[in-house]
Formats: sequence, structure tokens, C-alpha cells
Amino acid sequence: MNMHFEGSSNVILLFDFWSVHGPAGMVLSVFVVLLLTVFYELLKVWKINIGKQTQSPVTRPAAPVSFSTDQACFAPVMGCQGGSSTLASSPSEISLAPTESTSGTAGTTSTAKSWLLHCLKTTIHILQVTLGYMLMLCVMSYNIWIFLGVIVGSVLGYFLAFPLLNHI
Repeated sequence: MNMHFEGSSNVILLFDFWSVHGPAGMVLSVFVVLLLTVFYELLKVWKINIGKQTQSPVTRPAAPVSFSTDQACFAPVMGCQGGSSTLASSPSEISLAPTESTSGTAGTTSTAKSWLLHCLKTTIHILQVTLGYMLMLCVMSYNIWIFLGVIVGSVLGYFLAFPLLNHI
């Protein structure tokens, strides 16, 4: 096997039955490899989107509230005139309140959904790794046309897929 790139239209890709002989077969093979690479890039974006969905939103503590001990100002305010004591460093009642429901069915549904998403991410990961290795082996055929198909497919897949990240 040659260890340098060739521009030949005769190559065997991945399996014995994927034997390319002639320009028409090479064009079809480059197109298939290009589509597989675009699909690989789409899988990467899909996996990232699912990862974003599984992350829980970050809860931020309530803004610090100042309390005044002045007779004229009894309500929590941000800066009451003449106030001498503030409780800005102590937690407020809002930040101590539970943020998630404690009912049994909500927890079970959430757990089932998280396991389902985890299984989906695992399946996508398996597909992504398998497809990545297959594309690597296609490049290792040292055929310049297949190599260019992988590169153009990667560029096209990135161009089409990654704008979707900003919309989801």
C-alpha cells in the first residue's frame, strides 16, 4: 500500500465491496463520503444541543436587601434614609425556599427523562465515534479525491449545522 496521496480513480474504501473503478464511481464515492461527513458534523451539533437541554438552569441568589431599623422606614428597601443596620450579607427568605417540587411523580418523570436523554446522547456518541473512525479510514486510503470529499463535507457540515446552535 502506498503511503502518499494519489489522484487515481481506483480505490477500495472501508470494505471489499466498496471498490471504486473509474471516474463515475469516484464521483459517487466522493459524494457519499461528503454526505457522511456532513452527517458527522450534524451529529456533533445535535449532541451539543441535547447537552444544553439536560443542563438545569442556574439559580441565582436574590439581590441583597437592606433593612432599616429607623422608625420611619419599616419595609425592606435598598437604601432607607437614616438606617443604621443592614442585613445584606444574610440570606433572605426567598433564597432559602425550595426551588424544586418534592412530589414523587415529578421526580420519577424527571429521572426517566434524564435517563432517556442520557441514552440518546450515548447513542449519538456511538454513531459519532463510529462515523469518525470510518471517515478517518477513508482518508487513510490516501486518495486525494476522497480526502477532499471529507474536507469539503466537514466545511459544509460546519457551515450548515453550527448556526443552528444559536437558534436553539
